[in-house]
Amino acid sequence: MSDDRFGATPEKNGVTFRLWAPGAARVDVMLDMPHAMRATGDGWFSIHVPGAGAGSRYRFRIDGDLQVPDPASQFQPEDISGPSEVLDHHAYRWRANDWRGRPWEEAIFLEAHVGTFTATGTYRAMIDRLDHLAATGITALELMPLADFPGRRNWGYDGVLWYAPDSSYGRPDELKALIDEAHLRGMMVFLDVVYNHFGPEGNYLGRYAPAFFSPSHTPWGNAIDYRVPQVRQFAIDNALYWLRDYRFDGLRLDAVQAIVEVGEPPLLNELSRQAGLLAEATGRTIHLVVENDDNRAGLLDPETDPPHGRYRAQWNDDYHHAWHVLLTGETGDYYRDYPEPQRDIARALGSGFAYQGEASAHRGGKLRGEASGNLPPTAFVSFLQNHDQIGNRALGDRLEAIAKPAAIEAALAITLLAPMPPMLFMGEEWGSQTPFPFFCDFKGDLANAVRQGRRREFQSAYEKYGNEIPDPLNDSTFQLAHLDWNEAESAPGRKRLKLVRDLLTIRRERIVPCLAAIRFGEAHATGDGGLAARWIISDGRSLKLAANLSARALPAPASAPSDQPVWGQTPNGTMPPWSVVWTLGGP
Repeated sequence: MSDDRFGATPEKNGVTFRLWAPGAARVDVMLDMPHAMRATGDGWFSIHVPGAGAGSRYRFRIDGDLQVPDPASQFQPEDISGPSEVLDHHAYRWRANDWRGRPWEEAIFLEAHVGTFTATGTYRAMIDRLDHLAATGITALELMPLADFPGRRNWGYDGVLWYAPDSSYGRPDELKALIDEAHLRGMMVFLDVVYNHFGPEGNYLGRYAPAFFSPSHTPWGNAIDYRVPQVRQFAIDNALYWLRDYRFDGLRLDAVQAIVEVGEPPLLNELSRQAGLLAEATGRTIHLVVENDDNRAGLLDPETDPPHGRYRAQWNDDYHHAWHVLLTGETGDYYRDYPEPQRDIARALGSGFAYQGEASAHRGGKLRGEASGNLPPTAFVSFLQNHDQIGNRALGDRLEAIAKPAAIEAALAITLLAPMPPMLFMGEEWGSQTPFPFFCDFKGDLANAVRQGRRREFQSAYEKYGNEIPDPLNDSTFQLAHLDWNEAESAPGRKRLKLVRDLLTIRRERIVPCLAAIRFGEAHATGDGGLAARWIISDGRSLKLAANLSARALPAPASAPSDQPVWGQTPNGTMPPWSVVWTLGGP
């Protein structure tokens, strides 16, 4: 990696400012007055400004005309087009100094959006809910993207300034306090990062660094060109920045299949190796996870520690989609790829992906995926809901609104005890019915384009529901998405929360100790609603699942004398509707 670094670096006697602007003839840093930056070669401009320090606000002026924020700005107190603020990350006094992380086998995720997790939507308010998460059994809080986005509300995937946690949620030190307090409670914190595109508003890189982009396209615009060393450096340094300066325990990389120009060596491999070097240097445990529609099993390795070119796990969309079809009967869009959901659930439980090289009808017959059964089960993060699968519905309605409680509880009993790391979406632990519709805060033509795009995407839903569908641009839609914590105190909320806490207690006590030595065995669906699966433990035992995923009773499967109950019962030799039984025992 080059000695040059993007951004502002505070030093004892001032601040050094750097910008890569190969498309500019002249660059000034604008503080109390313009300071001409020196061209240092390969498109870099640099200057050391005595007297500047933490708290100084600045912009870059390109060719005497356009003033832009620092693309590596670490804080934007006045939103994306305002001045950037110099931060001194060494000034924060960490309390959890002995924290080194947790083993991957202990990961139990809860995905959350900071702005809607509490009534005020801040890092500080989130701290007050950490005890609830810890008591539930959550060991890893995963935050949706924080990179600075336009306006006051956004899912986070329209981030423009990758290094700047959005000011809507508080100041950077308050984010550090949230992470610090989570660590004091034994909880890891992960961050969702987006390296496949920049948001559509407030990105000036094309003006002074057009080499950032290639002619190739993603669903969100021109592809970022990671064949260019400085562009690659920008992304890898960003990942290390979150892991180092904020002490995140891991990252989840969004939609990596949309990273078109990966370069050589591929960006994902180099990013993983660099994170591994950081883990070695600091003695910390760092976990990297991907979302990848291509189902590339070769990218995954949950056991090598620290990571060295690969990733602990992938979000397993196949698992979610098959369950969604089974629980709701919906078969539109990508759900049409799962016409036999019990079979696909069994395949996901028995060997990882449901699609391991088969043709996908949703993708026009394209072959999708790689064989995954040779990987450990811990390479697949399993979930029944997440931000995408709720928020990409026209109404943003959760599973609770469209599936039967008994069926959801059976799905939870499987998901939370299976040897794959489970993930809940905020409020799912008490069966929240708070919707999570798509929302943003764009203005003008872009706002209208988003609104019209949603109408085209959900044309049939608009014809059915009309004005009931939340307008993504209205503040009321953002408010609608705020969790209603009072639901957790209702009778149904308490019942569901007890179930989830009981399951996660069993996971911690009975399942987690087996996970470092567990491998896929076999799984099958019987066609009448029955489901059976077995995972092999290296000490000769097996973890076994039997389930009835139907509304009628089924005969209970035979059990071995050595099987010890973990969860569930088979009264009178039958399996009641939507029942789940787990055992540990012989082969």
